[in-house]
Amino acid sequence: MLKAITLAENKGFILSNLFALLIIGLTRFLEPESGILIFSEFVIVPFAMGVISIWCWRKLELKSKTLAAYSCVNVFIAAAMSAIFLREGFICLIIVSPLLMVFTMMGAFAGRAMFKKNNQTLNVSVFVMLFGIFIFDSLSVHHFENKVADTITINAPPAEVWKYVVAYKRIETPGKYWLFRIGMPSPVQSTAEGYYLGAKRKCIFSNGYVFDEKIVTYNENKDLTFDITNQPRDPEIMGHIDILRGQFLLKDNGNGTTTLTGNSWYRLYVFPVWYYDIWAESVTRNVHLRVMEHIKELSEAK
Repeated sequence: MLKAITLAENKGFILSNLFALLIIGLTRFLEPESGILIFSEFVIVPFAMGVISIWCWRKLELKSKTLAAYSCVNVFIAAAMSAIFLREGFICLIIVSPLLMVFTMMGAFAGRAMFKKNNQTLNVSVFVMLFGIFIFDSLSVHHFENKVADTITINAPPAEVWKYVVAYKRIETPGKYWLFRIGMPSPVQSTAEGYYLGAKRKCIFSNGYVFDEKIVTYNENKDLTFDITNQPRDPEIMGHIDILRGQFLLKDNGNGTTTLTGNSWYRLYVFPVWYYDIWAESVTRNVHLRVMEHIKELSEAK
């Protein structure tokens, strides 16, 4: 169990989080319209938080387990402040917390090693390096797009599958994906004003959010491609990712079955990509599979 927290320990929590709030607030002030969350905000800032907190705790001789636990508390405070001041949603905070946890702990343990050496030149050099990385990252261009593809086999001919590709009735079953189960919106229905090129289409999600779409390729029984013309913004996933285009490809297997491929193109506004794209691919894939499994069920019902 953690012992009663002293004034020095409170100082470590307070100063490190005030530093993070100041830096993040400054980036929002300088670029209020960009909407991009850069690598440094999730790596350099939490690392610096760990160093700052351990500077406040340097005389306490904290054991490694206690230091790790305190780093977790620090991240919890940072998450609470993000929810209050940056209006980040519950799902977003779940996704970002492991990244913050790792780099806050790394900063704390690195800081402990630094301050044990008591080398002022080294300490100043580390902070200068962190500051330099942050400035360079802030001034760099950030752009990332990706495509996710998923395939299933349906025991029905393409003509039957096509009926439910363009539009499908409401999905009544709950989502299987764990993020859907804890509150992330999931697709429940698609509607279309017509079966033709240029027709408007809507993808409706469980919380009432609607993605407005336009059919840009209509090759009956083979290819339905649609651009996203308008999408919702909320404190959760949307706002950090834009879905650009969706596509369903149907392949006649010649034996009464159809291979259905779902493709989605998206743009990320959160970095580092090596971390957030794992989540983006997972969410996109599970949106695909929820819709495609529903199409499969409807197509095979007859």
